[in-house]
Amino acid sequence: MGDTLIARHDDRRDIEPPALGGIDHVEWWVGNARAFSGFLASHFGFEIVAYAGPETGRRDRVSHVLQQGRIRFMVTGALTPDSPIAEHVRAHGDGVRDICFLVDDAEAAYDAALARGALPERPPSVDTDELGAIHHSAIRTYGETVHTFLDRSAYAGEFAPGFGPPLLPAVGGPPVGLTRFDHIVGNVEKGHLDQWVDYYEHVLGFDPLVHFDDDQISTEYSALMSTVVWNHDKVVLPINEPAEGRRKSQIEEYLDYYRSPGVQHMALHTPDIVAAVRAMRQRGVRFLTVPPEYYDEARERMAGVDLPWEALAELGIMVDRDADGHLLQIFTENLCDRPTVFFEIIQRAGAKGFGAGNFKALFEAIERAQAARGNL
Repeated sequence: MGDTLIARHDDRRDIEPPALGGIDHVEWWVGNARAFSGFLASHFGFEIVAYAGPETGRRDRVSHVLQQGRIRFMVTGALTPDSPIAEHVRAHGDGVRDICFLVDDAEAAYDAALARGALPERPPSVDTDELGAIHHSAIRTYGETVHTFLDRSAYAGEFAPGFGPPLLPAVGGPPVGLTRFDHIVGNVEKGHLDQWVDYYEHVLGFDPLVHFDDDQISTEYSALMSTVVWNHDKVVLPINEPAEGRRKSQIEEYLDYYRSPGVQHMALHTPDIVAAVRAMRQRGVRFLTVPPEYYDEARERMAGVDLPWEALAELGIMVDRDADGHLLQIFTENLCDRPTVFFEIIQRAGAKGFGAGNFKALFEAIERAQAARGNL
């Protein structure tokens, strides 16, 4: 599919790309939507706000909608074994199916994307109920991941037609304080990075923001390359590919288990990462660990920046700086049974980068986890 997508695009830059108003939601396809939704609520502090299933007239699937700040997830599971959702989970395990973009006109966005070279996933359609209408369409991207264009301007309900009040009860715990998607990272096969960067440039009008080569992202054992593409506004999508190394890289492990390109991790922003990580640890979230000596080097690298070093070391939060400021970040362990998808929690204090100063420490932490699984 990926080669077909890339080969078919045209250089139609006379047609304006779709105007994206940000990420409306991310849809997961999972084996047990009730359990996974409960996990996101209990461990990460999401509120379950809407539900669709047989009780609301949907016969083939169930979906739970969760929200925290401007972060919204739809968690969907199949009701029949012949469902495409069930087939997706059988092939990939639990994972992200759809990164949904908010637009003013779903049909115009779809037509512009196709004219600029996208392949169709779902033609423009409309869903209605007594609260109004949503208009949507979708295109394909890497692997089996899709991008929906969603216009909800004519809808007054909680989420969409066919959804009702939440089925699952509220979950208690300390507030976490996650506010928005910072960036969403995809993994593609070796040798395909430049092609997918080109695809996002042609189809959606994105531009490269920064590129990291294998000299910048490498350890003793493995390496990867990454290019960050963005729309100069609310959508930032880094794309990774594996590079030559002595042993299997985290990207290769992902591709082996996910069985195709796909979303590797989502970075969720918080204005107070210390409070957020304390709350998540209290709720049972497990994070990758960095060795104590990391903080000796980090204090030197961050000289002149006033930071709560004792709390950062206690919680395992990493730090980095660039010309615009600094950032703090931490990464969860894998969220699913397969070693594929995880979260990054990030706080920005002016910095526009992605923690380049932490790459070595981060990837060594990932390699320790790989070694424990026998996959390094």
